[in-house]
Amino acid sequence: MPHHPLAGESRLVSKPAKSARYEIRVRGHLSETLLAAFPDLKAETSTGETVLTGVLRDAAALHGVLSKIEALGLELLECRRLEPR
Repeated sequence: MPHHPLAGESRLVSKPAKSARYEIRVRGHLSETLLAAFPDLKAETSTGETVLTGVLRDAAALHGVLSKIEALGLELLECRRLEPR
């Protein structure tokens, strides 16, 4: 049986991801009904787009928001992590 490089060693555990602030831009002005799908994000409209901003607790939360955008048929224009204030 081959020797596993971590055999007998403690398991490597990565640190949990820290929350981060994101800015997510979608095409169009979202209705109140659509905005209700993103209760933890602040929404602002700009020329032809809606900007959602807020703190997401980890990568899973970010993927959840992106999945909602896709499921609602919204066009994602940009998603970026913002520098801490």
